[in-house]
Amino acid sequence: MDIFKKLKKYYWPYRWYFVFSLISMLFVTLITVVYPIVLQITIDDVITPANYELIPIIAITFLLLMGLKALTTFTQQYLGELFGISTVYEVRNDLYRKLQRLSFKYYDNAKTGDLMSRLTADVEGFRFFLSAGFAELLRVFSLVTVSLCVMFYYSVPLALVTMASMPFLAVSVYMFDKQVHPAFLGIRRSFGRLNTRVQENISGMNTVKSLSREDFEIGRYEEKGENYRDHYLKTAKIWAKYFPFMEFVGNVSVVALLTYGGYLVMQGTLAVGELFAFFSLVWYILGPLMNFGFVVNMFSQAKASGQRLLEILESDLEIEDSKSPKGEKIKGHVTFKDVTLTYVEDDDEALKNISFDAPPGKTIGLIGATGSGKSSITQLMTRFYEPEQGDVLIDGKSINDYSLKDLRQQIGFVLQEPFLFSTTIKENIAYGNPEASMDDIMDAAKRAQAHDFIMEMPNGYDTLLGERGMGLSGGQKQRISIARALLINPSILVLDDATSAVDMQTEAKIQEALKEVMHDRTTFIIAHRISSLMHADEIIVLDEGEIVERGKHEFLLQNNGPYQRIYDIQYQDKEAILGKQYA
Repeated sequence: MDIFKKLKKYYWPYRWYFVFSLISMLFVTLITVVYPIVLQITIDDVITPANYELIPIIAITFLLLMGLKALTTFTQQYLGELFGISTVYEVRNDLYRKLQRLSFKYYDNAKTGDLMSRLTADVEGFRFFLSAGFAELLRVFSLVTVSLCVMFYYSVPLALVTMASMPFLAVSVYMFDKQVHPAFLGIRRSFGRLNTRVQENISGMNTVKSLSREDFEIGRYEEKGENYRDHYLKTAKIWAKYFPFMEFVGNVSVVALLTYGGYLVMQGTLAVGELFAFFSLVWYILGPLMNFGFVVNMFSQAKASGQRLLEILESDLEIEDSKSPKGEKIKGHVTFKDVTLTYVEDDDEALKNISFDAPPGKTIGLIGATGSGKSSITQLMTRFYEPEQGDVLIDGKSINDYSLKDLRQQIGFVLQEPFLFSTTIKENIAYGNPEASMDDIMDAAKRAQAHDFIMEMPNGYDTLLGERGMGLSGGQKQRISIARALLINPSILVLDDATSAVDMQTEAKIQEALKEVMHDRTTFIIAHRISSLMHADEIIVLDEGEIVERGKHEFLLQNNGPYQRIYDIQYQDKEAILGKQYA
Protein backbone atom coordinates (compact mmCIF):
# COMPACT_ATOMS: atom_id res chain seq x y z
CA MET A 1 0.00 0.00 0.00
CA ASP A 2 3.06 2.25 0.08
CA ILE A 3 2.38 3.23 -3.55
CA PHE A 4 -1.11 4.45 -2.64
CA LYS A 5 0.28 6.43 0.30
CA LYS A 6 2.71 8.20 -2.02
CA LEU A 7 -0.12 9.01 -4.42
CA LYS A 8 -2.46 10.12 -1.61
CA LYS A 9 -2.20 13.83 -2.46
CA TYR A 10 -3.96 13.15 -5.75
CA TYR A 11 -7.02 11.31 -4.48
CA TRP A 12 -7.40 12.78 -0.97
CA PRO A 13 -8.97 16.09 -2.13
CA TYR A 14 -11.77 14.06 -3.76
CA ARG A 15 -12.29 11.69 -0.80
CA TRP A 16 -15.90 12.82 -0.26
CA TYR A 17 -16.87 11.44 -3.66
CA PHE A 18 -15.52 8.12 -2.46
CA VAL A 19 -17.15 8.39 0.98
CA PHE A 20 -20.64 9.01 -0.47
CA SER A 21 -20.02 6.30 -3.05
CA LEU A 22 -19.13 3.96 -0.19
CA ILE A 23 -22.29 4.88 1.74
CA SER A 24 -24.37 4.16 -1.39
CA MET A 25 -22.55 0.86 -1.81
CA LEU A 26 -23.38 -0.14 1.79
CA PHE A 27 -27.07 0.55 1.08
CA VAL A 28 -26.84 -1.65 -2.02
CA THR A 29 -25.21 -4.41 0.06
CA LEU A 30 -27.89 -4.27 2.75
CA ILE A 31 -30.68 -4.37 0.16
CA THR A 32 -28.96 -7.29 -1.59
CA VAL A 33 -28.85 -9.30 1.64
CA VAL A 34 -32.57 -8.63 2.18
CA TYR A 35 -33.39 -10.82 -0.87
CA PRO A 36 -32.68 -14.17 0.90
CA ILE A 37 -34.61 -12.94 3.94
CA VAL A 38 -37.61 -12.15 1.71
CA LEU A 39 -37.23 -15.63 0.19
CA GLN A 40 -37.18 -17.23 3.66
CA ILE A 41 -40.28 -15.32 4.76
CA THR A 42 -42.11 -16.22 1.53
CA ILE A 43 -41.46 -19.95 2.02
CA ASP A 44 -41.85 -20.26 5.81
CA ASP A 45 -44.52 -17.64 6.51
CA VAL A 46 -46.53 -17.49 3.28
CA ILE A 47 -46.33 -20.69 1.19
CA THR A 48 -46.00 -23.32 3.96
CA PRO A 49 -48.86 -21.99 6.15
CA ALA A 50 -50.85 -20.95 3.00
CA ASN A 51 -51.03 -17.23 3.96
CA TYR A 52 -51.44 -16.20 0.29
CA GLU A 53 -52.96 -12.83 1.14
CA LEU A 54 -49.44 -11.67 2.09
CA ILE A 55 -48.08 -12.22 -1.44
CA PRO A 56 -49.10 -8.74 -2.81
CA ILE A 57 -47.47 -7.05 0.20
CA ILE A 58 -44.25 -9.03 -0.27
CA ALA A 59 -44.27 -8.37 -4.06
CA ILE A 60 -44.73 -4.61 -3.63
CA THR A 61 -42.05 -4.51 -0.92
CA PHE A 62 -39.70 -6.44 -3.19
CA LEU A 63 -40.31 -4.03 -6.11
CA LEU A 64 -39.68 -1.02 -3.88
CA LEU A 65 -36.44 -2.55 -2.69
CA MET A 66 -35.33 -3.17 -6.28
CA GLY A 67 -36.12 0.44 -7.21
CA LEU A 68 -34.15 1.72 -4.21
CA LYS A 69 -31.28 -0.58 -5.11
CA ALA A 70 -31.22 0.73 -8.70
CA LEU A 71 -31.09 4.34 -7.45
CA THR A 72 -28.30 3.69 -4.93
CA THR A 73 -26.36 1.61 -7.49
CA PHE A 74 -26.44 4.56 -9.91
CA THR A 75 -25.23 6.93 -7.17
CA GLN A 76 -22.47 4.54 -6.11
CA GLN A 77 -21.17 3.96 -9.65
CA TYR A 78 -21.36 7.61 -10.72
CA LEU A 79 -19.58 8.93 -7.61
CA GLY A 80 -16.99 6.14 -7.89
CA GLU A 81 -16.20 7.14 -11.48
CA LEU A 82 -16.12 10.80 -10.46
CA PHE A 83 -13.59 9.93 -7.74
CA GLY A 84 -11.35 7.99 -10.15
CA ILE A 85 -11.55 10.41 -13.06
CA SER A 86 -10.95 13.49 -10.86
CA THR A 87 -7.91 11.84 -9.27
CA VAL A 88 -6.41 10.72 -12.55
CA TYR A 89 -6.96 14.18 -14.04
CA GLU A 90 -4.56 15.54 -11.40
CA VAL A 91 -2.11 12.64 -11.83
CA ARG A 92 -1.98 13.05 -15.60
CA ASN A 93 -1.47 16.82 -15.33
CA ASP A 94 1.32 16.38 -12.78
CA LEU A 95 2.98 13.75 -14.95
CA TYR A 96 2.92 16.09 -17.93
CA ARG A 97 4.28 18.98 -15.85
CA LYS A 98 7.08 16.75 -14.58
CA LEU A 99 7.96 15.64 -18.11
CA GLN A 100 8.26 19.30 -19.15
CA ARG A 101 10.75 19.97 -16.33
CA LEU A 102 12.93 16.87 -16.53
CA SER A 103 16.41 17.47 -17.91
CA PHE A 104 17.84 16.40 -21.25
CA LYS A 105 19.79 13.71 -19.41
CA TYR A 106 16.52 12.01 -18.42
CA TYR A 107 15.32 11.96 -22.03
CA ASP A 108 18.70 10.67 -23.20
CA ASN A 109 17.85 7.42 -21.39
CA ALA A 110 14.04 7.38 -21.72
CA LYS A 111 12.06 5.71 -24.51
CA THR A 112 9.22 7.66 -26.10
CA GLY A 113 6.97 4.62 -26.48
CA ASP A 114 7.46 3.67 -22.84
CA LEU A 115 6.61 7.20 -21.69
CA MET A 116 3.49 7.15 -23.87
CA SER A 117 2.51 3.81 -22.33
CA ARG A 118 2.82 5.26 -18.83
CA LEU A 119 0.71 8.32 -19.65
CA THR A 120 -2.04 6.20 -21.22
CA ALA A 121 -2.26 2.53 -20.20
CA ASP A 122 -0.75 2.94 -16.71
CA VAL A 123 -2.81 6.03 -15.89
CA GLU A 124 -5.97 4.20 -17.01
CA GLY A 125 -5.04 1.09 -15.01
CA PHE A 126 -4.72 3.22 -11.88
CA ARG A 127 -7.98 5.06 -12.64
CA PHE A 128 -9.94 1.84 -13.15
CA PHE A 129 -8.98 0.55 -9.71
CA LEU A 130 -9.89 3.85 -8.03
CA SER A 131 -13.23 4.02 -9.89
CA ALA A 132 -14.28 0.38 -9.53
CA GLY A 133 -11.65 -1.84 -7.90
CA PHE A 134 -11.41 -0.07 -4.56
CA ALA A 135 -15.20 0.04 -4.21
CA GLU A 136 -15.42 -3.62 -5.24
CA LEU A 137 -12.87 -4.50 -2.56
CA LEU A 138 -15.05 -2.86 0.10
CA ARG A 139 -18.22 -4.33 -1.42
CA VAL A 140 -16.77 -7.82 -1.06
CA PHE A 141 -15.85 -7.14 2.56
CA SER A 142 -19.24 -5.65 3.48
CA LEU A 143 -21.30 -8.26 1.61
CA VAL A 144 -19.39 -11.14 3.20
CA THR A 145 -19.64 -9.57 6.67
CA VAL A 146 -23.40 -8.86 6.51
CA SER A 147 -24.14 -12.27 4.95
CA LEU A 148 -22.18 -14.03 7.69
CA CYS A 149 -24.11 -12.13 10.37
CA VAL A 150 -27.43 -13.24 8.87
CA MET A 151 -26.20 -16.84 8.53
CA PHE A 152 -25.10 -16.96 12.18
CA TYR A 153 -28.51 -15.52 13.14
CA TYR A 154 -30.27 -18.40 11.39
CA SER A 155 -27.97 -21.21 12.58
CA VAL A 156 -24.58 -20.98 14.28
CA PRO A 157 -23.64 -24.67 13.71
CA LEU A 158 -24.52 -24.57 10.00
CA ALA A 159 -22.63 -21.27 9.57
CA LEU A 160 -19.51 -22.78 11.19
CA VAL A 161 -19.66 -25.90 8.99
CA THR A 162 -20.18 -23.82 5.85
CA MET A 163 -17.26 -21.51 6.69
CA ALA A 164 -14.83 -24.31 7.62
CA SER A 165 -13.14 -24.24 4.21
CA MET A 166 -12.90 -20.44 4.00
CA PRO A 167 -9.35 -20.19 5.45
CA PHE A 168 -8.09 -22.27 2.51
CA LEU A 169 -9.75 -19.79 0.14
CA ALA A 170 -8.15 -16.83 1.96
CA VAL A 171 -4.68 -18.42 1.76
CA SER A 172 -5.04 -19.13 -1.97
CA VAL A 173 -6.12 -15.49 -2.62
CA TYR A 174 -3.07 -14.25 -0.68
CA MET A 175 -0.69 -16.52 -2.63
CA PHE A 176 -2.33 -15.44 -5.88
CA ASP A 177 -1.68 -11.77 -5.07
CA LYS A 178 2.00 -12.40 -4.27
CA GLN A 179 2.60 -13.98 -7.66
CA VAL A 180 0.33 -11.91 -9.89
CA HIS A 181 1.69 -8.46 -8.90
CA PRO A 182 5.23 -8.95 -10.30
CA ALA A 183 3.67 -10.70 -13.30
CA PHE A 184 1.56 -7.62 -14.11
CA LEU A 185 4.54 -5.33 -13.57
CA GLY A 186 6.36 -7.38 -16.21
CA ILE A 187 3.40 -7.01 -18.57
CA ARG A 188 3.40 -3.22 -18.15
CA ARG A 189 7.11 -2.94 -18.83
CA SER A 190 6.91 -5.28 -21.80
CA PHE A 191 4.02 -3.23 -23.21
CA GLY A 192 6.14 -0.08 -22.87
CA ARG A 193 8.95 -1.70 -24.88
CA LEU A 194 6.46 -2.81 -27.54
CA ASN A 195 5.14 0.77 -27.78
CA THR A 196 8.70 2.07 -28.13
CA ARG A 197 9.36 -0.31 -31.00
CA VAL A 198 6.23 0.88 -32.85
CA GLN A 199 7.00 4.57 -32.20
CA GLU A 200 10.59 4.30 -33.44
CA ASN A 201 9.54 2.36 -36.52
CA ILE A 202 6.88 4.86 -37.55
CA SER A 203 9.20 7.83 -36.89
CA GLY A 204 11.96 6.26 -38.97
CA MET A 205 9.79 4.82 -41.75
CA ASN A 206 11.65 6.75 -44.47
CA THR A 207 14.95 5.20 -43.37
CA VAL A 208 13.40 1.73 -43.08
CA LYS A 209 11.99 1.81 -46.60
CA SER A 210 14.98 3.47 -48.21
CA LEU A 211 17.23 0.68 -46.91
CA SER A 212 14.69 -2.11 -47.53
CA ARG A 213 14.72 -3.12 -43.87
CA GLU A 214 11.00 -3.88 -43.57
CA ASP A 215 11.58 -7.57 -42.83
CA PHE A 216 14.19 -6.70 -40.20
CA GLU A 217 11.75 -4.32 -38.49
CA ILE A 218 8.99 -6.93 -38.63
CA GLY A 219 11.35 -9.36 -36.92
CA ARG A 220 12.21 -6.85 -34.18
CA TYR A 221 8.52 -6.10 -33.61
CA GLU A 222 7.66 -9.79 -33.44
CA GLU A 223 10.45 -10.28 -30.88
CA LYS A 224 8.96 -7.58 -28.63
CA GLY A 225 5.47 -8.95 -29.27
CA GLU A 226 6.65 -12.43 -28.31
CA ASN A 227 8.06 -11.07 -25.06
CA TYR A 228 4.74 -9.33 -24.35
CA ARG A 229 2.86 -12.56 -25.14
CA ASP A 230 5.14 -14.59 -22.85
CA HIS A 231 4.49 -12.21 -19.94
CA TYR A 232 0.75 -12.50 -20.51
CA LEU A 233 0.94 -16.31 -20.72
CA LYS A 234 2.88 -16.34 -17.45
CA THR A 235 0.07 -14.34 -15.83
CA ALA A 236 -2.57 -16.59 -17.41
CA LYS A 237 -0.78 -19.63 -15.94
CA ILE A 238 -1.02 -18.09 -12.47
CA TRP A 239 -4.74 -17.55 -12.97
CA ALA A 240 -5.22 -21.07 -14.28
CA LYS A 241 -3.41 -22.49 -11.26
CA TYR A 242 -5.33 -20.67 -8.53
CA PHE A 243 -8.88 -20.13 -9.77
CA PRO A 244 -9.86 -23.81 -10.15
CA PHE A 245 -8.70 -24.38 -6.57
CA MET A 246 -10.75 -21.40 -5.36
CA GLU A 247 -13.80 -22.77 -7.15
CA PHE A 248 -13.21 -26.22 -5.66
CA VAL A 249 -13.07 -24.77 -2.13
CA GLY A 250 -16.32 -22.91 -2.82
CA ASN A 251 -18.06 -26.06 -4.03
CA VAL A 252 -16.88 -27.95 -0.93
CA SER A 253 -18.60 -25.30 1.17
CA VAL A 254 -21.82 -25.71 -0.82
CA VAL A 255 -21.77 -29.52 -0.41
CA ALA A 256 -21.18 -29.13 3.34
CA LEU A 257 -24.09 -26.67 3.51
CA LEU A 258 -26.55 -28.92 1.66
CA THR A 259 -25.50 -32.05 3.55
CA TYR A 260 -25.58 -30.67 7.06
CA GLY A 261 -28.41 -28.24 6.33
CA GLY A 262 -30.58 -31.03 4.96
CA TYR A 263 -29.88 -33.03 8.12
CA LEU A 264 -30.94 -30.07 10.31
CA VAL A 265 -34.18 -29.69 8.30
CA MET A 266 -34.96 -33.38 8.81
CA GLN A 267 -34.23 -32.94 12.53
CA GLY A 268 -36.64 -30.01 12.65
CA THR A 269 -34.05 -27.54 13.95
CA LEU A 270 -33.93 -25.57 10.68
CA ALA A 271 -36.85 -24.44 8.54
CA VAL A 272 -36.93 -25.10 4.78
CA GLY A 273 -37.05 -21.38 4.05
CA GLU A 274 -34.01 -20.83 6.24
CA LEU A 275 -32.10 -23.50 4.27
CA PHE A 276 -33.01 -21.74 1.00
CA ALA A 277 -31.92 -18.42 2.50
CA PHE A 278 -28.70 -20.05 3.66
CA PHE A 279 -28.05 -21.37 0.14
CA SER A 280 -28.45 -17.86 -1.32
CA LEU A 281 -26.33 -16.28 1.40
CA VAL A 282 -23.46 -18.72 0.95
CA TRP A 283 -23.18 -17.63 -2.67
CA TYR A 284 -23.17 -14.02 -1.49
CA ILE A 285 -20.00 -15.06 0.34
CA LEU A 286 -18.44 -17.53 -2.09
CA GLY A 287 -19.14 -15.42 -5.18
CA PRO A 288 -17.40 -12.29 -3.88
CA LEU A 289 -14.55 -14.32 -2.37
CA MET A 290 -13.90 -16.10 -5.67
CA ASN A 291 -14.38 -12.78 -7.44
CA PHE A 292 -11.83 -11.44 -4.99
CA GLY A 293 -9.22 -12.86 -7.34
CA PHE A 294 -10.39 -10.40 -9.99
CA VAL A 295 -10.21 -7.60 -7.43
CA VAL A 296 -6.69 -8.69 -6.50
CA ASN A 297 -5.89 -8.75 -10.21
CA MET A 298 -7.18 -5.18 -10.54
CA PHE A 299 -5.29 -4.16 -7.41
CA SER A 300 -2.07 -5.73 -8.71
CA GLN A 301 -2.41 -3.93 -12.04
CA ALA A 302 -3.04 -0.66 -10.20
CA LYS A 303 0.04 -1.21 -8.01
CA ALA A 304 2.17 -1.99 -11.07
CA SER A 305 0.81 1.08 -12.87
CA GLY A 306 1.24 3.30 -9.81
CA GLN A 307 4.83 2.13 -9.43
CA ARG A 308 5.62 3.09 -13.03
CA LEU A 309 3.92 6.47 -12.59
CA LEU A 310 5.92 7.15 -9.44
CA GLU A 311 9.13 6.42 -11.34
CA ILE A 312 8.38 9.58 -13.34
CA LEU A 313 6.85 11.67 -10.54
CA GLU A 314 9.78 10.94 -8.20
CA SER A 315 12.52 11.40 -10.80
CA ASP A 316 15.10 13.92 -9.67
CA LEU A 317 15.09 17.32 -11.33
CA GLU A 318 18.80 17.39 -12.14
CA ILE A 319 18.55 21.01 -13.28
CA GLU A 320 17.22 22.98 -10.30
CA ASP A 321 15.87 26.48 -10.83
CA SER A 322 17.50 29.38 -9.03
CA LYS A 323 16.02 30.24 -5.62
CA SER A 324 16.86 33.95 -6.06
CA PRO A 325 16.85 34.48 -9.85
CA LYS A 326 18.25 37.50 -11.63
CA GLY A 327 15.47 39.15 -13.57
CA GLU A 328 17.39 41.71 -15.60
CA LYS A 329 17.74 41.74 -19.38
CA ILE A 330 20.73 39.73 -20.59
CA LYS A 331 23.32 41.66 -22.61
CA GLY A 332 24.92 38.52 -23.99
CA HIS A 333 28.45 38.43 -22.57
CA VAL A 334 29.25 34.68 -22.40
CA THR A 335 32.27 33.32 -20.54
CA PHE A 336 33.41 29.71 -20.06
CA LYS A 337 36.01 29.04 -17.35
CA ASP A 338 37.67 25.60 -17.34
CA VAL A 339 34.40 23.81 -18.09
CA THR A 340 34.29 20.01 -18.17
CA LEU A 341 31.19 17.99 -19.10
CA THR A 342 30.45 14.25 -19.01
CA TYR A 343 27.07 13.05 -20.23
CA VAL A 344 27.25 9.54 -18.77
CA GLU A 345 29.08 8.67 -15.56
CA ASP A 346 32.41 6.89 -16.16
CA ASP A 347 32.18 7.73 -19.88
CA ASP A 348 34.60 9.89 -21.86
CA GLU A 349 34.40 13.64 -21.26
CA ALA A 350 32.35 15.50 -23.86
CA LEU A 351 34.15 18.78 -23.00
CA LYS A 352 37.57 19.14 -21.35
CA ASN A 353 38.64 22.38 -19.64
CA ILE A 354 36.90 24.68 -22.10
CA SER A 355 37.64 28.38 -21.63
CA PHE A 356 36.71 31.31 -23.89
CA ASP A 357 35.15 34.75 -23.73
CA ALA A 358 32.41 36.00 -26.07
CA PRO A 359 31.74 39.76 -25.60
CA PRO A 360 28.24 41.10 -26.33
CA GLY A 361 27.42 41.44 -30.02
CA LYS A 362 30.26 39.19 -31.19
CA THR A 363 29.86 36.15 -33.44
CA ILE A 364 31.57 32.94 -32.39
CA GLY A 365 31.97 30.06 -34.83
CA LEU A 366 32.26 26.49 -33.55
CA ILE A 367 33.64 23.88 -35.94
CA GLY A 368 34.96 20.35 -35.61
CA ALA A 369 34.18 16.75 -36.33
CA THR A 370 30.94 15.12 -35.22
CA GLY A 371 31.09 14.51 -31.47
CA SER A 372 33.82 17.08 -30.89
CA GLY A 373 31.66 19.06 -28.40
CA LYS A 374 30.24 21.91 -30.49
CA SER A 375 26.59 21.49 -29.46
CA SER A 376 27.60 20.67 -25.89
CA ILE A 377 28.92 24.20 -25.41
CA THR A 378 25.61 25.81 -26.36
CA GLN A 379 23.60 23.27 -24.36
CA LEU A 380 25.53 24.27 -21.26
CA MET A 381 24.69 27.95 -21.84
CA THR A 382 20.98 27.16 -21.62
CA ARG A 383 21.46 24.72 -18.71
CA PHE A 384 20.18 21.75 -20.66
CA TYR A 385 23.04 19.99 -18.86
CA GLU A 386 25.19 20.86 -15.85
CA PRO A 387 29.03 20.80 -16.06
CA GLU A 388 31.05 18.58 -13.72
CA GLN A 389 33.48 21.40 -13.08
CA GLY A 390 34.13 24.97 -14.14
CA ASP A 391 31.82 27.97 -14.48
CA VAL A 392 29.58 29.27 -17.24
CA LEU A 393 28.92 33.01 -16.87
CA ILE A 394 26.55 35.36 -18.65
CA ASP A 395 27.16 39.05 -18.10
CA GLY A 396 29.63 38.12 -15.38
CA LYS A 397 27.10 36.12 -13.34
CA SER A 398 26.77 32.36 -13.06
CA ILE A 399 23.96 31.01 -15.21
CA ASN A 400 22.73 29.23 -12.06
CA ASP A 401 21.69 32.68 -10.76
CA TYR A 402 19.16 33.16 -13.57
CA SER A 403 15.74 31.53 -13.63
CA LEU A 404 15.56 28.84 -16.30
CA LYS A 405 12.61 30.57 -17.97
CA ASP A 406 14.30 33.99 -18.17
CA LEU A 407 17.57 32.46 -19.33
CA ARG A 408 16.10 30.34 -22.11
CA GLN A 409 13.67 33.02 -23.30
CA GLN A 410 16.65 35.26 -24.04
CA ILE A 411 18.59 32.63 -26.00
CA GLY A 412 17.26 31.91 -29.48
CA PHE A 413 17.95 28.34 -30.58
CA VAL A 414 17.84 27.01 -34.13
CA LEU A 415 18.52 23.30 -33.87
CA GLN A 416 20.21 21.12 -36.46
CA GLU A 417 17.02 19.07 -36.85
CA PRO A 418 14.14 21.58 -36.77
CA PHE A 419 10.91 20.45 -35.14
CA LEU A 420 7.63 21.89 -36.33
CA PHE A 421 4.25 21.28 -34.71
CA SER A 422 1.08 20.05 -36.44
CA THR A 423 -0.47 23.51 -36.63
CA THR A 424 -0.30 26.58 -38.90
CA ILE A 425 2.93 28.11 -40.13
CA LYS A 426 1.99 31.32 -38.31
CA GLU A 427 1.60 29.51 -34.97
CA ASN A 428 4.87 27.64 -35.51
CA ILE A 429 6.78 30.89 -36.02
CA ALA A 430 5.04 32.53 -33.05
CA TYR A 431 5.51 29.50 -30.76
CA GLY A 432 8.09 31.26 -28.56
CA ASN A 433 6.26 34.60 -28.66
CA PRO A 434 2.52 33.93 -29.00
CA GLU A 435 1.66 37.62 -28.44
CA ALA A 436 3.58 38.72 -31.56
CA SER A 437 1.71 40.70 -34.18
CA MET A 438 1.27 39.47 -37.74
CA ASP A 439 3.66 42.16 -38.95
CA ASP A 440 6.36 40.91 -36.57
CA ILE A 441 5.79 37.31 -37.69
CA MET A 442 6.12 38.28 -41.35
CA ASP A 443 9.22 40.38 -40.63
CA ALA A 444 10.91 37.41 -38.91
CA ALA A 445 9.99 35.18 -41.84
CA LYS A 446 11.45 37.66 -44.33
CA ARG A 447 14.71 37.90 -42.42
CA ALA A 448 14.89 34.10 -42.43
CA GLN A 449 14.24 34.01 -46.21
CA ALA A 450 11.00 32.13 -45.59
CA HIS A 451 8.34 34.70 -46.56
CA ASP A 452 8.36 34.01 -50.30
CA PHE A 453 7.78 30.26 -50.14
CA ILE A 454 5.21 30.70 -47.35
CA MET A 455 3.16 33.03 -49.57
CA GLU A 456 3.23 30.35 -52.27
CA MET A 457 1.53 27.87 -49.89
CA PRO A 458 -2.25 27.28 -50.32
CA ASN A 459 -3.26 29.42 -47.32
CA GLY A 460 -0.06 31.38 -46.78
CA TYR A 461 0.76 31.79 -43.09
CA ASP A 462 -2.47 29.95 -42.17
CA THR A 463 -1.39 26.78 -43.97
CA LEU A 464 -1.69 23.75 -41.70
CA LEU A 465 1.43 21.60 -41.50
CA GLY A 466 1.49 17.84 -41.12
CA GLU A 467 3.25 15.99 -38.31
CA ARG A 468 6.83 17.28 -37.79
CA GLY A 469 6.33 19.73 -40.67
CA MET A 470 5.29 17.12 -43.22
CA GLY A 471 4.93 18.70 -46.65
CA LEU A 472 7.92 21.05 -46.33
CA SER A 473 11.45 20.45 -47.50
CA GLY A 474 14.32 20.30 -45.01
CA GLY A 475 15.46 23.79 -46.01
CA GLN A 476 11.96 25.24 -45.64
CA LYS A 477 11.59 23.73 -42.17
CA GLN A 478 14.92 25.18 -41.12
CA ARG A 479 14.00 28.66 -42.34
CA ILE A 480 10.73 28.57 -40.37
CA SER A 481 12.74 27.43 -37.36
CA ILE A 482 15.11 30.40 -37.85
CA ALA A 483 12.14 32.78 -38.07
CA ARG A 484 10.80 31.32 -34.81
CA ALA A 485 14.10 32.02 -33.06
CA LEU A 486 14.32 35.57 -34.44
CA LEU A 487 10.79 36.43 -33.30
CA ILE A 488 11.68 36.15 -29.60
CA ASN A 489 14.33 38.86 -30.15
CA PRO A 490 17.03 37.00 -28.22
CA SER A 491 20.14 38.53 -26.70
CA ILE A 492 22.06 35.38 -27.63
CA LEU A 493 21.43 33.53 -30.89
CA VAL A 494 22.53 29.92 -31.40
CA LEU A 495 22.55 28.52 -34.93
CA ASP A 496 23.24 24.79 -34.56
CA ASP A 497 24.10 23.81 -38.14
CA ALA A 498 21.01 25.81 -39.04
CA THR A 499 21.76 26.04 -42.77
CA SER A 500 22.91 22.45 -43.31
CA ALA A 501 19.76 21.49 -45.23
CA VAL A 502 19.75 24.37 -47.71
CA ASP A 503 21.67 24.81 -50.92
CA MET A 504 24.64 27.17 -51.19
CA GLN A 505 22.59 29.91 -52.87
CA THR A 506 19.87 29.87 -50.18
CA GLU A 507 22.53 29.68 -47.49
CA ALA A 508 24.16 32.84 -48.85
CA LYS A 509 20.78 34.65 -48.75
CA ILE A 510 20.14 33.52 -45.18
CA GLN A 511 23.62 34.53 -44.10
CA GLU A 512 23.11 37.97 -45.66
CA ALA A 513 19.80 38.35 -43.81
CA LEU A 514 21.33 37.11 -40.58
CA LYS A 515 24.00 39.83 -40.73
CA GLU A 516 21.40 42.39 -39.71
CA VAL A 517 19.87 40.01 -37.15
CA MET A 518 23.25 39.30 -35.55
CA HIS A 519 23.96 42.99 -35.06
CA ASP A 520 24.26 43.73 -31.32
CA ARG A 521 23.56 40.06 -30.55
CA THR A 522 26.03 37.48 -29.32
CA THR A 523 25.79 34.72 -31.90
CA PHE A 524 27.11 31.17 -31.82
CA ILE A 525 27.28 29.42 -35.17
CA ILE A 526 27.81 25.66 -35.13
CA ALA A 527 28.66 24.39 -38.59
CA HIS A 528 30.48 21.77 -40.59
CA ARG A 529 30.75 24.06 -43.61
CA ILE A 530 33.36 26.79 -43.40
CA SER A 531 31.18 29.03 -45.57
CA SER A 532 28.66 29.23 -42.69
CA LEU A 533 31.05 30.71 -40.13
CA MET A 534 34.02 32.20 -41.97
CA HIS A 535 32.75 35.72 -41.15
CA ALA A 536 32.74 35.09 -37.37
CA ASP A 537 34.69 37.38 -35.02
CA GLU A 538 36.33 34.27 -33.59
CA ILE A 539 36.31 30.66 -34.76
CA ILE A 540 36.88 27.93 -32.19
CA VAL A 541 38.06 24.59 -33.56
CA LEU A 542 37.20 21.59 -31.36
CA ASP A 543 38.50 18.04 -31.36
CA GLU A 544 37.39 15.35 -28.90
CA GLY A 545 36.03 17.92 -26.45
CA GLU A 546 39.08 20.21 -26.46
CA ILE A 547 39.84 23.56 -28.09
CA VAL A 548 42.69 22.85 -30.49
CA GLU A 549 42.68 26.13 -32.41
CA ARG A 550 41.03 29.54 -32.32
CA GLY A 551 41.14 32.82 -34.24
CA LYS A 552 39.70 34.60 -37.27
CA HIS A 553 39.23 32.88 -40.61
CA GLU A 554 42.27 34.49 -42.27
CA PHE A 555 44.54 33.72 -39.31
CA LEU A 556 43.45 30.09 -39.15
CA LEU A 557 44.02 29.65 -42.88
CA GLN A 558 47.64 30.66 -42.39
CA ASN A 559 48.11 28.58 -39.23
CA ASN A 560 48.50 25.24 -41.04
CA GLY A 561 46.37 23.49 -38.39
CA PRO A 562 43.10 21.50 -38.23
CA TYR A 563 41.07 24.41 -39.66
CA GLN A 564 43.38 24.55 -42.68
CA ARG A 565 42.86 20.81 -43.25
CA ILE A 566 39.05 21.17 -43.06
CA TYR A 567 39.31 24.04 -45.54
CA ASP A 568 41.42 21.98 -47.93
CA ILE A 569 38.87 19.18 -47.89
CA GLN A 570 35.95 21.52 -48.59
CA TYR A 571 37.62 23.77 -51.15
CA GLN A 572 40.05 22.61 -53.79
CA ASP A 573 40.71 26.13 -54.98
CA LYS A 574 41.63 28.27 -51.95
CA GLU A 575 41.87 31.50 -53.89
CA ALA A 576 38.28 31.24 -55.14
CA ILE A 577 36.82 31.49 -51.66
CA LEU A 578 38.93 34.48 -50.59
CA GLY A 579 36.92 36.73 -52.86
CA LYS A 580 33.65 35.79 -51.23
CA GLN A 581 31.60 38.39 -49.40
CA TYR A 582 32.51 37.14 -45.91
CA ALA A 583 36.32 37.11 -46.50
